[in-house]
Amino acid sequence: MFRIGDFSKLSRISIRMLRHYNELGLLVPEYVDEMTGYRYYKPGQLSLANRIHSLKDMGFSLTLIGQILKEYGDEESLRKHLMIQHAQMKEQEQLLQNKLSLLQTTIQQLGKDCLPMKYNVTLKEISSRYVASLRQIIPSYNQEGLLWNQLMEETSAQKLQFSEPYMSLAVFHDEGYKEADVDVEIQISVTGKYQDTEHVRFKHVPQLLVTSTIIEGNYDQLGAANEEIAAWISGNQYEMNGPMSTIYHVGPGTEANPDLWVTEICYPVRKQ
Repeated sequence: MFRIGDFSKLSRISIRMLRHYNELGLLVPEYVDEMTGYRYYKPGQLSLANRIHSLKDMGFSLTLIGQILKEYGDEESLRKHLMIQHAQMKEQEQLLQNKLSLLQTTIQQLGKDCLPMKYNVTLKEISSRYVASLRQIIPSYNQEGLLWNQLMEETSAQKLQFSEPYMSLAVFHDEGYKEADVDVEIQISVTGKYQDTEHVRFKHVPQLLVTSTIIEGNYDQLGAANEEIAAWISGNQYEMNGPMSTIYHVGPGTEANPDLWVTEICYPVRKQ
């Protein structure tokens, strides 16, 4: 057997961490001398140390590593843990990419704050429409695609005929901005008559007065666009009158390149 210092060198785990792993029950010495308190490890425990190394490198917490080690011989259980961790890290990767994109955009805009307004804010009426509508609570705003896929799947047998001009939009029904569990309704304008499905409803939407502006490119610009919409509403003695919506003139469903997206941001308003 190896004393703790030697095992530390072989396992590439510091003595301090070996003691911590012992306290957590992750990697317990094979033998502890009652007289000296020296800890001893057997060579076979190096494989356990390497498993802990690997799981830490994958981003698992020590608490979760302890649970995984208990189930390590169960391939399906291990697969489940790995797939959940993979999905969570992909989400973190996307969040990091968004932050990097925002940093890059901000760097590029340094010194350009005095440029003329980029967004043309207008007052317009959206005509009454007959739409296929699907409204649900989804985990976050960027998972709106779940609704579009569901709407298309549930209505595929009815072979929807889209109206001209074609209009697809999303309505955000929550009273304020939410970090998670958001109430979103998607709509596609259609012609003809159709049967409601389990989740899709066909309905008439009344005419709506909105103030709107166009964003060309990805949604990082939403904050700046909202600033100008807010200034227009306040400066023209209007007030907000309902949930915000986005009209997708060119969106993720038809164009993979975010630089080519064209989105109209709409806020229902009324005169004060």
